[in-house]
Amino acid sequence: MLEKVLRVNALYDFYQPLLTPKQQEYLNLYYLNDFSLGEIAERSQVTRQAVYDNLKRAESALEAFEDKLGLFHKYEIRLSVLSKMRDLSDHMSSEESQKLDSFIDELENLD
Repeated sequence: MLEKVLRVNALYDFYQPLLTPKQQEYLNLYYLNDFSLGEIAERSQVTRQAVYDNLKRAESALEAFEDKLGLFHKYEIRLSVLSKMRDLSDHMSSEESQKLDSFIDELENLD
């Protein structure tokens, strides 16, 4: 369950602007603010089932965006490559290490 929450939160960070305002609101309340389905339903004056269905559609939309665009996957790969570059930098001479570190810093600051 925790893995799913972390994934939804990560995908939400990448694709939030592509969701409808209602999907954004429900995902924000449910995953980021830890509201229950009942609390969201009461707040929105809809049924728990309506909230559940909307959350499932929003989660499916996030996964569909990721399948098509792959931004989160590319981000994870970029982090892995940067980590390997940092490890490599640790085993280089001081001058080479400084050059590589400056390139790594540039890559990290692109986002």
